[in-house]
Amino acid sequence: MCALSCWVVTDGKVGMENQCVGLAQALGLTPAVKRVRLRTPWKQLSPFLLRIGNRWSLAADSDRLDAPLPDLMIATGRHSVSSSLEVGRMSGGRTFRVQIQDPGIDPRHFDLVVVPQHDRLRGPNVVVTTGALHKVTAENLQAAAGRFADRLDHLPRPRLAVLVGGNSGVHRLTPEITERLADQLAATARAHDAALLVTASRRTGADNEAVLRRRLAGLPGEIWDGRGENPYLGYLAAADAVVVTADSVNMVCEACSTGKPVYIVELEGGSDKFRRFHRGLQASGMTRSFDGSLDRWTYQPLDDTRRVAEILRRKLGER
Repeated sequence: MCALSCWVVTDGKVGMENQCVGLAQALGLTPAVKRVRLRTPWKQLSPFLLRIGNRWSLAADSDRLDAPLPDLMIATGRHSVSSSLEVGRMSGGRTFRVQIQDPGIDPRHFDLVVVPQHDRLRGPNVVVTTGALHKVTAENLQAAAGRFADRLDHLPRPRLAVLVGGNSGVHRLTPEITERLADQLAATARAHDAALLVTASRRTGADNEAVLRRRLAGLPGEIWDGRGENPYLGYLAAADAVVVTADSVNMVCEACSTGKPVYIVELEGGSDKFRRFHRGLQASGMTRSFDGSLDRWTYQPLDDTRRVAEILRRKLGER
């Protein structure tokens, strides 16, 4: 497997790219990462129409998809579809092409399609996962624990990792929700003598982050200030439980890969797809809604990435 060449192809969104890289790494591969940009009219076309003329689809500021072509291509996102189809044509079918998430066209155009259970796409070459693939493994959590030990090991237990997302296409993190979350976290920390390890995202917004800093001031723990190495993995490794906002499938799945109790913070909005996703995790005993209480429970850690890697390894061996 290590002899295989591999490309990861996305539009550069971190969450999307991490899914592809995580799958490649689970195969023991170090992929070449390609970030593609489409030019008009491919940028505006629906995926269904992205089956013609794809050799001209890439914009001038896009990474090129020139020979030598890889043995394996792992791609995700709407803008990667035309690239995957073109690589299939150029390679004469030699490149094994994996598309993560619903590509918007018939899955038969790819060698393998990987979709989360809350998507409706099904087919003979479709692998269904519980949620999103990612790069979080027991090994890199252990490594992160070592790197952040001097910084975090003095904190009292229990420790709560708090992963805060924000506004998205279907969710809104309002000031009212942020204030309620901060007050619940503060009450939980005081009631259980707990430490809070809080990290926000670019989508959280400066005003919401200021609310968290103001209302959690003086409590044990830290709120990452954006400087130095991102402590995200260190927080997950050090935590006894995780609180995560409902807007990010990636963050929720990464939290559930730890096997630790995961609490979900509901945001304004949502969609049927997100509600199916969260209902499935709650039904499987992985997550509960966050109301300020702190309980302990166990479950089989979510490990979709390794499972898909094993399926892909078998299929590559059959070629």
